[in-house]
Amino acid sequence: MEERKLIKTKPHNIFIEGREKLNITGVRDVISFDENTIVLSTEMGGLILKGTDLHINKLNVEDGNLNIEGYIVACNYTEKTDTKRTGGFFSNIFK
Repeated sequence: MEERKLIKTKPHNIFIEGREKLNITGVRDVISFDENTIVLSTEMGGLILKGTDLHINKLNVEDGNLNIEGYIVACNYTEKTDTKRTGGFFSNIFK
């Protein structure tokens, strides 16, 4: 029999406490960071965090947990990239 590898995704959640503490689960990687912007790769796609005096206190990529402190101004998701699907609904119909 053929063995199939199952890729188990970690749950992705964001918990913001008073715009000063941020806990994120389902983090795959930290792409870049400075005191004003942190760019992440998560189970739900890219995530851009903006704020002032941002500091990464704890990062565990194996568990997918990230803890950030600072003043959070914005959390923006970028498009989720999925290698299994390309195009939209109509492009899948009209192949």
